[in-house]
Amino acid sequence: MKTYPPKQPRALPPRRRRIPAFHPVPLSPRSDGWTHERQAQFIGVLAETRSVLAACRRICMGRESAYRLRKRPGAAGFAAAWDAALGKPHEPVDLSSAKSTGLDAGTRFQSGRLQVVMDAGKFVGIRRKPDHSAHLQHLARLDRACAHIDWK
Repeated sequence: MKTYPPKQPRALPPRRRRIPAFHPVPLSPRSDGWTHERQAQFIGVLAETRSVLAACRRICMGRESAYRLRKRPGAAGFAAAWDAALGKPHEPVDLSSAKSTGLDAGTRFQSGRLQVVMDAGKFVGIRRKPDHSAHLQHLARLDRACAHIDWK
């Protein structure tokens, strides 16, 4: 009688997590602080390691400062990207709305959006995307502000 080895369960392919583009948290510029690039690197390494402490160590920042950054005003997109990187359910953030992001159109236009690039579960880079809707909103606000000026 022929015997067959027991069937091994198939390994599921790694689940692909989509990390949404986000507006970086506006901060005063410091070379040793949370720059826009460092914020995106943190999200990318967090998606790779799934550990806040390991991600902070890899980018040479403190864990406590990462949690403080998450709670700052204007960090709604950063917090949503953080949750997505960990695979947690999160509320989608309307990046074109000042109410949901906590950032005005001028700030969103200047900083743009950061997209974390992952390949096979590994963090490979950052892509900066312009925020065209914020640009149009900012121009419309300036246009309304200049509407009452007599240019003659």
